[in-house]
Amino acid sequence: MNIPTENPNYNYKLNPNLDAIDWDYVISLFYKIEWKHRKAEEIAAAFKNSTTTIFIFNEDKIIAFGRVVGDGRYYAQLADIVVDPDFQGQGLGKYLVTTLNNQLIDYHFVNLSAAPGADTFYKSMGWKKQTTSFIWPQGPKQLRQHCEKE
Repeated sequence: MNIPTENPNYNYKLNPNLDAIDWDYVISLFYKIEWKHRKAEEIAAAFKNSTTTIFIFNEDKIIAFGRVVGDGRYYAQLADIVVDPDFQGQGLGKYLVTTLNNQLIDYHFVNLSAAPGADTFYKSMGWKKQTTSFIWPQGPKQLRQHCEKE
């Protein structure tokens, strides 16, 4: 899988020093895309426990990020793939997903949970819907957004 071309106007950082990240600003981007219920200290810890992280900056401002949650060899999940809506449509999401996925060569399972409505984006990149995946819903919203109707 080829990595999309980097935009020379942006700064791309794979596995940056996470102590230098403005986690309150990261939370503001989650709110901007309407993924709420996250706290700065919790998301910072989650990123620090991730096997791979990536951030894209416009000057010194974060405009996109993502991470891999995994065991370092067999199982990995792409998580928190976020692009500031003001910068969407420039290939940044594709860059995040492709770059993270390229770190996972020879893994047995690589998956992700797509936000509602993101199916077309992931399918356009070659991702397939999994027939054997299950979720333990953490509430009515997850049940509604991520589960088959019974």
